[in-house]
Amino acid sequence: MTRARRIAIVGLGAISRFYLAAIEASAAWRLAAVCDVSAERLLPHRDDLPVFTDHRTMLAEAELDAVVVTVPNDAHAAIAADALTAGVPVCVEKPLATRLEDAEALTAAAGAHEACLFTAFHRRYNHAARALYREMHSAGAPAEVTIRYLERIEDHIGGDAWYLDPARCGGGCVADNGPNAYDLARYLVGEVRVENAEVAIDALGVDRRATVRLRSLAGVPVRVELDWSYPGEVKDISVRLADGSVRTADMLSGYPEFKGSLWHEYVGVLDDFEHAIHAGDDHGGHGLAVLALTEQTYRLARSGSRADGATPKETLTR
Repeated sequence: MTRARRIAIVGLGAISRFYLAAIEASAAWRLAAVCDVSAERLLPHRDDLPVFTDHRTMLAEAELDAVVVTVPNDAHAAIAADALTAGVPVCVEKPLATRLEDAEALTAAAGAHEACLFTAFHRRYNHAARALYREMHSAGAPAEVTIRYLERIEDHIGGDAWYLDPARCGGGCVADNGPNAYDLARYLVGEVRVENAEVAIDALGVDRRATVRLRSLAGVPVRVELDWSYPGEVKDISVRLADGSVRTADMLSGYPEFKGSLWHEYVGVLDDFEHAIHAGDDHGGHGLAVLALTEQTYRLARSGSRADGATPKETLTR
């Protein structure tokens, strides 16, 4: 029987509970350590396994086969770089980094150390999204795709106030929810590029709303709608096929519990991470490609232009 891989979690914030549950349910993984700067968050784990307040100490002292990084967005790159330098495969919560140059450095380090660098885009493992993918590709080529990611962010962050700090988050809804939507676009229609973007920013510098238009290499238009001020929650996909018929996926359907769909999605994340380690060929390319789309979105919104040189009706607004 194959030995379970020893995995550690760095960061015990709002998302960590889904990783912890997925690890506990998996025969492929064994939780070997946890790390957080908060002694209070470490307290429930002290009697069961090694706990650390410094990830570098953990990497030096714990015997690990992999690390999950689920800390504020601005700390992703530094912690992931330390894990890669130690030769430990790393799964990073999206986004891979808040700056494209940091993500490029990470992918270079992953290649140099021949270590897996995996970005967790949990929505691609959603059962409804996967069913839509299978249905779409058996029914024929898509003519148009719309992805909506709408929520009131204050309802979702728990005690993680850093989401509302643009310096730590990387911006707002585009930086944090955009990667999941962009990854879904790439999952459904392949490589895409941003054509234009309309982004609304509040007085604190947080982008609260965005409409982004992308296009696949095959010419399929993709519309992404992001909203952090929506009264409720909508996470869905609509695909119009060439024959005019429409196929949809409600990624929250069947999960009445708040954030209920995330339980099975993070099982998928860790399964795919384990497969990526085994294959040995994931050095961060997916995370880098999605971060490049995020940067394109902000750049086009700031410049008030489109990728084709035209001027959109709205750009970056406050």
